[in-house]
Amino acid sequence: MASSSGSDERSVALAEDRMDVDGQSLDTGRANTAVVPASRTRASSMPLTLKESAYQAGYVYSSKMMAHSCVHGHCEQPERISRIFDILNQNGCLEKMKQLPIRRVLREEALLVHSQALWDKVLALHALTDQDIADSESYYNDLSLYVHPNTPYAAQLSAGGVIEASLAVARGEVRKAFAIVRPPGHHAEPDEHMGFCFFNNVSIAAKVVQLRSALKRILILDWDVHHGNGTQRAFYDDPSVLYISLHRYEGGNFYPNGPFGSMTSCGEGPGLGYSVNIPWPEKGMGDAEYILAFQKVVMPIALEFSPDLVIISAGFDAAEGDDLGECHVSPAGYAHMTHMLSSLATGKLVVALEGGYCLDAIAASALAVTRVVLGEMPPQLPPLTASEAATETIWQVSMEQSKYWKNLDPKICEPMEELEQIAISLPELLKVHHQEYLFRTHGMLEVPLMNSALVERFNTQVACTPDIMDNDTLIVFAHEFGNLSVELDSVMYCSVRQEHSYLVDCSKELLTWAKVKGYAVLDVNVFPKPFPKSKLKHTDDYGGAVMVYLWDNYVQLTAARRVVLIGHGPGCNPIMGLIQQRAVSVMKSVLGVVQVVGLHTIPTTPPNIMPLRQWYYENSIVVVPSNHPIFRDSKALKKHGKIFRIDEEKPIKLIIKAMPGIQGFIEEKFARPSVDTNRDAKGRG
Repeated sequence: MASSSGSDERSVALAEDRMDVDGQSLDTGRANTAVVPASRTRASSMPLTLKESAYQAGYVYSSKMMAHSCVHGHCEQPERISRIFDILNQNGCLEKMKQLPIRRVLREEALLVHSQALWDKVLALHALTDQDIADSESYYNDLSLYVHPNTPYAAQLSAGGVIEASLAVARGEVRKAFAIVRPPGHHAEPDEHMGFCFFNNVSIAAKVVQLRSALKRILILDWDVHHGNGTQRAFYDDPSVLYISLHRYEGGNFYPNGPFGSMTSCGEGPGLGYSVNIPWPEKGMGDAEYILAFQKVVMPIALEFSPDLVIISAGFDAAEGDDLGECHVSPAGYAHMTHMLSSLATGKLVVALEGGYCLDAIAASALAVTRVVLGEMPPQLPPLTASEAATETIWQVSMEQSKYWKNLDPKICEPMEELEQIAISLPELLKVHHQEYLFRTHGMLEVPLMNSALVERFNTQVACTPDIMDNDTLIVFAHEFGNLSVELDSVMYCSVRQEHSYLVDCSKELLTWAKVKGYAVLDVNVFPKPFPKSKLKHTDDYGGAVMVYLWDNYVQLTAARRVVLIGHGPGCNPIMGLIQQRAVSVMKSVLGVVQVVGLHTIPTTPPNIMPLRQWYYENSIVVVPSNHPIFRDSKALKKHGKIFRIDEEKPIKLIIKAMPGIQGFIEEKFARPSVDTNRDAKGRG
């Protein structure tokens, strides 16, 4: 029999749903200290059309959102918002701010972002009994959620609160607003609730503002330590909303996991370039790293975008002291970021609470942000120096986003316009050298491509040994052109000291060994030629396309019955794409698969098709650094066969150190009889 012990708590959600307005207490048992200044007499010099506002800032809060709670205790606890309310009250902030109305989000507002199915699923939670909650606990744990009969009411209030705060700013009632709300929202996707989030508060508010006001261009800056997958998904193809996120990524191994938060996840269609991810490769980022990212990436892009409104998805779980985020942003760091964003959109700014699970840290950080919202200057920061990992990440993001934003110009080394016609890129020179080396040293031949799109990108980049048609053993090696190490003579002009610069080409050792062993080799450089007039969404699509083309038009026509596929660095994805698209023929001829990946790349696996997945597991090796994040993911480990741990992080040195193990793996595979008996039987009666 279901327990009814939660009936008293559920009555909260059944209370009258009225708007909490200025002058009414939002918290039962808590005195409302907000003071409305007395109306002033209009100065004789002030025209009637210019109305002076009593408040420059507002806030949204209701203790009713605390009704969403977990009986076992949880880091997303009700006190997160009450602690913020208390510290703002104690420091005299609330008396300077207008208390804005709060209400539940309307169904038609939520459906601007979410599906009807999700709306129904969330609202149905109000009927849960205690037994229902216990029975469904494992299901919701998998979604990183806990539920309560009051969850729908709190989630609706949370979304509605951010809407009201945003509309108040959009309509000029206040210049800035702070929505002190929970549960958070930025993980909630159009069709799924997840990650402590039920409705995507900020996304819904942005859509409502666009619909009900003249503000159309909106910047959403998400500094929560987790990537806001739901917010990015909501606007992935929308150029009217610029989404910028700074988050722990760690190669896709930090929640919410996967590649969607990577720096190459930039939007699609008309929204290409309007998703900007700054994915930290490790924990421990602090003020120096975040401020540098703002100076080098966030603010240049934001200034070029020129938003009408800025909304901060203000999670405080990157704060010093938060055990979940394990980063070190100080209250002063959050204040400086808020101050920089306040310079945009003529000061129209909404701060909407997301994550943050250390009560002391979230309260101190929210107070620092609120003081800036009220017009105070942020406190001075000590001298800062960003880490090497962060500096490298910021540069890589600048390189990626410079395709879409003119304000980002990391490509100082590009030829001046007057020299463009006679300039040639270094990758092209290196490819010519590689081609000449293959011909001169190993007698390898160029493999012609007949597909025009592939010719434009990969012409002269595919070579084979002369015995490829007759040899029954074949190594297919997909890679880029090598690593170029240079010493700069001038940082200003990137002039290279040629005598101290060199190319590290890992293919030399593999090709020399294969030649001695008598194995045929197909060498594929998957680094595409520059094609500035085309707008490529995913370069890997073309790498995968050239691998499938070579498989269909060359490899399948050869005598090779024992094949090994090797992917190095960026060559891994094309290899795995080939396996996925040509699964049946690959399983017949390929005896082994080798992936060599760097520290911040997750080795891919075939799709979850049992024969293919089992075949890959039994016939693959993955070479990774010894401190690779995959060793912290037991599920990922089980998807791969043998894993070689090498005490080296750089991919170019990784494959060199792993070469003896790779060679042993290939020799072992080639010593076995071919698994493809079909082609042997074709000529028999």
